[in-house]
Amino acid sequence: MPTAHPAPEATDQGAAASDIRPHGLVALLPSAWRPYALLVRLDRPIGTWLLFLPGLWGLALGGAPWPDPWLVVLFGVGAVVMRGAGCIVNDLWDRDIDRRVARTAGRPLAAGVLSVREALAFLFALLCLGLAILLQLTPAAILLGVASLVPIAIYPAMKRITWWPQAVLGLTFNWGVPMGHAAATGEVSAAALVLYAAAVFWTLGYDTIYAHQDREDDALVGVRSTARLFGEATRPFLAACYAATVALAAVAGMMAGLSAPYFVGLAVAAAMLAWQVARLAIDDAPLCGRLFRANRNVGLVIAAAIIAGRVA
Repeated sequence: MPTAHPAPEATDQGAAASDIRPHGLVALLPSAWRPYALLVRLDRPIGTWLLFLPGLWGLALGGAPWPDPWLVVLFGVGAVVMRGAGCIVNDLWDRDIDRRVARTAGRPLAAGVLSVREALAFLFALLCLGLAILLQLTPAAILLGVASLVPIAIYPAMKRITWWPQAVLGLTFNWGVPMGHAAATGEVSAAALVLYAAAVFWTLGYDTIYAHQDREDDALVGVRSTARLFGEATRPFLAACYAATVALAAVAGMMAGLSAPYFVGLAVAAAMLAWQVARLAIDDAPLCGRLFRANRNVGLVIAAAIIAGRVA
């Protein structure tokens, strides 16, 4: 069984296995701040991107024709804050499991670099900042933001009781679609709800790829996932998830009256998703990580397509 790193900074040995990356911006911070930065995954911004992009989709769908720049800024900062809060909640739930998994053993709570009390204090500060951002939005968006705390709180438990934690993550991570639309328009349209469903299938697919990085360790510690559930049958499952993503996004575009450039952009995104399906090798953990991270560009293409479909 892999042993924990003595501290997040000690990643020279076993760096390929650990998901701690104390370089770049994190390395420039004062040493006392670095464990907190690593706790909220500032070393790996892909999660923030994947939380922000559905919000950008919702803002763009409700834009007239451009999304409000101030709302984009609020949702961007909010994504950093709430992704960080979600990571803390996840790590508080999983710190005992994380110590037993090679990729997560160096996380600050698992490694004992931060205490539970310190993590809870930081979580409280982030939630206060998130509330301050939320109060800048419309009443409908505020209500949705408050409601989002429920799936955020329960998601970490799902891997213990269901084979489908990726589906719960999809419901949680893509809350920004209806919330962004509500912030832009004061309501949630049917098109926004269909786009939300598309995003849920997108997350169900890409997080299954992500979970294959830990499949063997998860089996040892009893953590469930769609990666373990489907195993060698992941490729057709992934293809089905991504096909549903594209089909539902196309329906959402038609419902919203988006013009031809949207569908051209969606076709590009579909090709990018098909490439992930074709390239997938579930026993190649580094490749799974790269395919997972490639979804940032997919999300950006879809956001640009929505804007183009509004403007043109």
